[in-house]
Amino acid sequence: MAPLAVLSAGCGDATPDAQFPPVAKQWFDRGNASFQAGDLEDAELAAANALRAAPNHPDTKLLAGRVSLARLDYDRAVQVLKGLDSAEARGVRGRALWYRGDVQHAADELDALLRDPQVHDGWAVEIVKLARRGVGRKPFDMSGGLLAAVDMPRTGSASMIVPLEIDGSPALGMIATGTAEAVIDATAGAEPSWVSLRFGERIEVRDVPVLAKDLSGLSKSVNAPVKILLGVNLLRHLHPTIDFAGGQFVVRSFEPPPPPAATTVRLNYARGGGMMVRGALGTGDAAPSCSLLIDTSLTYPMALAGSAWTKAGVPLSSLKEVPNSGSLRAGVLPSLRLGAFDVPHVPGLQGDGVLKERGEGLGVRVDGLLGSGLLATFRMTLIDGGRSMWLEDMPPEALVPPQPIVLPAESEVITDDDSGEPAAEEEDDTPPAKGKGKAPKPAGAAKKP
Repeated sequence: MAPLAVLSAGCGDATPDAQFPPVAKQWFDRGNASFQAGDLEDAELAAANALRAAPNHPDTKLLAGRVSLARLDYDRAVQVLKGLDSAEARGVRGRALWYRGDVQHAADELDALLRDPQVHDGWAVEIVKLARRGVGRKPFDMSGGLLAAVDMPRTGSASMIVPLEIDGSPALGMIATGTAEAVIDATAGAEPSWVSLRFGERIEVRDVPVLAKDLSGLSKSVNAPVKILLGVNLLRHLHPTIDFAGGQFVVRSFEPPPPPAATTVRLNYARGGGMMVRGALGTGDAAPSCSLLIDTSLTYPMALAGSAWTKAGVPLSSLKEVPNSGSLRAGVLPSLRLGAFDVPHVPGLQGDGVLKERGEGLGVRVDGLLGSGLLATFRMTLIDGGRSMWLEDMPPEALVPPQPIVLPAESEVITDDDSGEPAAEEEDDTPPAKGKGKAPKPAGAAKKP
């Protein structure tokens, strides 16, 4: 994993604190701390109050812009940062323009950002190339039917594999919420480009921007020839339902109706591309909150920082070494709350190294990664352009699929940041399953209120 350069949390053209009204400074400090901790609800409240108290101060405007981008309020992010020319402001504004689909202006903004010799932003470099090649395109233009349901093959783990067509050729994709952009396999010489994707011969998505990386290691780890990673910038446009237990991936050209019974989970996006969710490490109102990065390329249920294990009341000394994995250790989280669901007895890894790297790349501190090994026990639907997600609890009997063909492979965990680059490897990707080749058993039946 190659993290993005961490730009200054402040703004290069900020005025001294002496010119910062005390009340505005207090709101700014609170909002900045909440933002870095992944608490976007409090950050949004504090940023609005800071901006109200000091509407022309660069720091308050920058904080409001960063929060707006994380909320996918692209117009607000561009508007509030108008007139600011610091590297951080250009980085936020450029991302907002790109995700809004304003290809030409995104290229101009990111070009200006990269002219700063202090900036090292691999994502921006690749996006500028794509944007210059895509002038006049309308990203993610959908046509065809209203709905396409695609059967998801099993590969012996919780990897979420989706058959599709890339420019008319059959291929396999993998749902990878740990990366912002779609990423095409570069082993055959592919380069960043614009492609057309077809799902189920019913829905075509034209002008999909894709980065290019070598996915051969990933293909080996998931026992499938993965040709494209379906990142969050694409997924947000598909109105998708991911039903791993039922073996279906559903794409829609419309906003889906609410299911009979589900909990709504609000999502935020660090730098506009890192899908995050707030949860709680336990039950009851006093349970400590946590910020989790959703990464479906992690086939284990969770990976938590040591501090998160401690917050959950699990001594680090109780974690057990994972056989044949070096220093990797694992334990069981007593309970995890997602939305209105309390999920007991969640297996998890200790992942301080990868979490520190991910947090630095995204500009936030995360308590852990939420992997497909847990999410596979729910039916998930992205709504409101990806700003929220419905989670439907699946009955235990739905989690026992037909026996798949399992191919031998080395264990590997793949994570990703919003540069779209495959990440460093971990040693264990075994999902919590009973019986070879079966879907992961639920970490515990989710208790509905």
